[in-house]
Amino acid sequence: MMWRPLLTFLLLDSVCTQKGSSKELKGHVSVVIVGGTGDLAKKYLWQSFFQLYADQILKSLACPSEGSEERCALLKEQFFKLAQYQQLNTTEDYENLARDIRQRPEDEGLAEAGRLFYLAVPASTYADVAEKISRSCRPGQGQWLRVVLEKPFGHDLDSAEQLATLLKKSLHEDEMFRIDHYLGKQVVSQILPFRKDNKNFLDPIWNKHHIERMEIVLKETLDVKGRAQFYDQYGVIRDVLQNHLTEVLLLLTMGVPADMSNSDEIVNKKLQVFSSLKDIDRTSAVIGQYQAYNSEVQEELNRTKEDISNTPTFAGVVVHVRNTQFDGVPIFLTSGKMLDEQVAYARILFKNEVFSVRNSSSLRCSPKQIVFLLRHGNLLHSAILVSKNLFKPTVPDDSWKEVTGERDTALFGLPLSGYHIYMPTFQREAHEVVVSQIFHGRKDSIIRVETMLASWAFWTPLLDSLAQQVPRTYPGGTDTENLLDFQLHGRKITFTNEAVILSPRAFVGGSATAENFQVMRGKYRNADMVSAWPEELIDRLAADLQAAAEEAVEGGGLFHLALSGGSSPLALFQRLAVHHYSFPWQHTHIWMVDERCVPLSEPGSNFHALHEDLLQHVRLPYFNIHPMPVHLNRRLCVEEDGGPLLYENDISRLVNGSSFHFVLLGVGYDGHTASLFQSTQLDSHAHRLVVLTESPVKPHQRMSLTLAAINQAQRVGVLVTGKSKHEMIIQLSRIKDDPQKWPITGVRPTGGKLVWYIDYDALLG
Repeated sequence: MMWRPLLTFLLLDSVCTQKGSSKELKGHVSVVIVGGTGDLAKKYLWQSFFQLYADQILKSLACPSEGSEERCALLKEQFFKLAQYQQLNTTEDYENLARDIRQRPEDEGLAEAGRLFYLAVPASTYADVAEKISRSCRPGQGQWLRVVLEKPFGHDLDSAEQLATLLKKSLHEDEMFRIDHYLGKQVVSQILPFRKDNKNFLDPIWNKHHIERMEIVLKETLDVKGRAQFYDQYGVIRDVLQNHLTEVLLLLTMGVPADMSNSDEIVNKKLQVFSSLKDIDRTSAVIGQYQAYNSEVQEELNRTKEDISNTPTFAGVVVHVRNTQFDGVPIFLTSGKMLDEQVAYARILFKNEVFSVRNSSSLRCSPKQIVFLLRHGNLLHSAILVSKNLFKPTVPDDSWKEVTGERDTALFGLPLSGYHIYMPTFQREAHEVVVSQIFHGRKDSIIRVETMLASWAFWTPLLDSLAQQVPRTYPGGTDTENLLDFQLHGRKITFTNEAVILSPRAFVGGSATAENFQVMRGKYRNADMVSAWPEELIDRLAADLQAAAEEAVEGGGLFHLALSGGSSPLALFQRLAVHHYSFPWQHTHIWMVDERCVPLSEPGSNFHALHEDLLQHVRLPYFNIHPMPVHLNRRLCVEEDGGPLLYENDISRLVNGSSFHFVLLGVGYDGHTASLFQSTQLDSHAHRLVVLTESPVKPHQRMSLTLAAINQAQRVGVLVTGKSKHEMIIQLSRIKDDPQKWPITGVRPTGGKLVWYIDYDALLG
């Protein structure tokens, strides 16, 4: 592969202070743009290094915005005389480059201060280029080396870890400058200082009690032409949300560091946020793709019409920070191509509980908000806006100025005159800021490896869950109207409007439509069966659960419900939390069918999933919640601790006749149910209600209700979803009862009723 870089020598008699030393090192700095003829260099880097050159050589001249055209032309001429083209490909090319770098300052009688390599090449080449730089182009002792890397830093967590490992073989961490140019945007770089300078105003209100929601938005009107090769591999989440918008999220939610220049403290504060982020999956996101995307990609990449890409060009994601400060505050991250306007901002909307009897349109009743505005059509420049019904903020006097907003121009529901508005005194492009910081050895816009990997660890599960999802098609521009609007339901989001999608589902069974068989009743293994598409099936199961609960409460005052773990019931939990407000939770006792032998606070715990998706969203009395006692005496599932017997005694004491009103089960691919596996000695448990078992997969130790406990229930529901369960459903339909081999076939309520809830994907394949 051939890279055609531009090699730029900047003879800067500059002051460069090395980290950890007060010694100032002056001298020649060599700047090498690897990939200097590429799109990034043309758009941003040449101008950024020219601005740096102007700042260093003629500090009184900020070209071209100030100063005469003649002076600017002279400066450019001098700048380009320092630039030299070389082709870099082989190790020999890099050795020749190193010789030239050494020779130039020697010829000029200058000492060398350091070498800056800016890698404006595909990330797939980073490791190879870094290895050649390290082998051939390292400066001498006492001189610094800085290698600048632009995102993306990998494609997912695995690839990011691999890239980090490869780069570590060639470069020290303090030599790698992984940059996110978004952090160089003046408004973004001001978020933490703004929070610190206005601490007295913000500390009392920067929390869940006062913040209604946060919005971090980057809307673009551009398409992907010219970037199709890159974009189709990455998509909007990898391109923008995983890095730019996540960094803004961190700046808004991290603790304000005591020392703003201490990069270690800042990294630790960011890692604390990552550790508090709630896991996200496809229920946390909506995705779209503009209508012309596939034709553009096919043309640019020479693909056939049949080669269809599901790469999303739009995404809306809701994120929650699970800590005492922000728990329950939704944070919306949104970005897309071919939208109606060029807009970028971070908005903190505060709750406003004022009601004005006399004038409902008064400023006191208007939205309370702080907006970090990067760009918007109604304002020509970036700005920080604070609604006047909040407070008058403090900003740096030397670099920011207050401006007056027009009364007849509105932004986020307020006229501009309703804001305190502050703008940078001098507007600077983000790459110019970043280049200057790197040149002076500052790490303001640098992404450390720890936070980079933490970000990928957070986003990769969502990306995996969306890999096979078809994005919603939107026309693009203003024609999209409200097609991409989305709304929050509990902790998940959905589009507000249904899209019209023609699907083979609409024609199952000849001329029949999906509406003709939304819910189908029948028999399966001599028991009742309810089948439907996944959403309708969950709706029906939730309705059946509520009906059973109301019947039990009316008859005896209490409803005892036992729930299994696994992924199948999660959608049911969310449905109950969001749509069943009349469910008699005050009279409901929740029991566990089975539990993994891990601490209940860990994500792998069945109870943890139940708590996250249901219990924390409903008003259930604390004493009505019964997790399995897997963690006793600081040990997990030790027979001598008597956990199963404790749970069995609780059931016998609280549940009439030890007969649950409703037990919800799932089925594994091997036919296991609850945590009863082929290896479980079922015969020895005939008179027990709760036992310890061994799973063939980690974590191996489990606690489970026995078949005896399950079969005493008044109603048992078995929920089976997904195409991956189709083969198992076919097998179960053909075999006789054999609980030792197929534990699910041992579920036969003695005086109750068994109902199978099977979605069409599992039933029909």
